[in-house]
Amino acid sequence: MSSHSEVGHAKNVANLQKITQQVNTYSLYNPPVENISLASLQTLYNNANAKLNEVADKRQANKNAIVARQSAFENLKSTCTSIMNLLEILGLPQGTLDQARSLNRAMQGSSKKTTTPPEEGKEAPRTVSTSRQSYTQQTENFGLLVQLLGTIPNYAPNEADLKLNNLNTYHSSLLNTTLVIDQTESELNTRMIERDKMLYAEGTGLYTIAQNVKKYVKSLYGATSPEYTNVSAIKFSEK
Repeated sequence: MSSHSEVGHAKNVANLQKITQQVNTYSLYNPPVENISLASLQTLYNNANAKLNEVADKRQANKNAIVARQSAFENLKSTCTSIMNLLEILGLPQGTLDQARSLNRAMQGSSKKTTTPPEEGKEAPRTVSTSRQSYTQQTENFGLLVQLLGTIPNYAPNEADLKLNNLNTYHSSLLNTTLVIDQTESELNTRMIERDKMLYAEGTGLYTIAQNVKKYVKSLYGATSPEYTNVSAIKFSEK
């Protein structure tokens, strides 16, 4: 990924159009190098501008996917709380209930705190965190909880959102939200690589080409000429 700001990329592309329009007014501008000809400069501008738009589109798609995942996870903790409240009244074996409680604690982000007082003169031991709060880990734990529910014969809620088939569907939707984020992020990364090659590849990128335009104008009109002063004032930044 480029460390250059998006504003910097866009400014370079905009300034390519500006320098192209400037040299188009110079009657002597007729370079022997094809990639700084007026036609090539205009084509490069069109392609670079299109690439910026592609990057922007992919970035927005990735942002939308992130928002969609946040929305999908909004009800996870409350759903798990409702499941636990139901399990507590089913008369389950202690081991089964303990498994469910452990998975719920991991998703709720609570910590299992020690009840042993510290020895005199020693620091209190640190609490052992059972929090696994990343989206992937929450999805994993929720899947394990749903699997556990499937082994409980008397788990038969009347509430639609707590029924096993609906919980499985919800779990699948949580998995899918992360998949979409990964896909859109990969596409964004690829478009940014393509953009950076077009703008900054050594010898062939927009930045190098713009510098060569300036050098050619300098060779035509001289370093102190107003023609060169005009184009030299148009700034391009490196990656």
